[in-house]
Amino acid sequence: QVQLIESGGGLVQAGGSLRLSCAAAGRTFSRYTMGWFRQAPGKEREFVAAIYWSGDSTTYVDSVKGRFTISRDNAKNTMYLQMNSLNPEDTAVYYCAAAYQMLISRTPRLYDYWGQGTQVTVSS
Repeated sequence: QVQLIESGGGLVQAGGSLRLSCAAAGRTFSRYTMGWFRQAPGKEREFVAAIYWSGDSTTYVDSVKGRFTISRDNAKNTMYLQMNSLNPEDTAVYYCAAAYQMLISRTPRLYDYWGQGTQVTVSS
């Protein structure tokens, strides 16, 4: 079992940057494929990025390619999302999620564990 805690959200102006962190409690973090999802008010939860449990494969939704970078440090049981060139359309609650030894997936229901979310607000 894995407990996930996100941090790093906040208010930033358009064009700015934020780095989200997802700290995991559990001994087998390195065996979990990890993902970032986001949900804006009135919208469904949306896939943002995912990283394979080994760290050697990543995938992104088209709208964030070239702006966001997902990474992980298995020694620190932590995953990151570096977000650059933010725009108001990136405003949402961002969630991290984990799935044990799963191939990379963009489907929320395939992830077993979720954090509580961190708010990102981008002002124009």
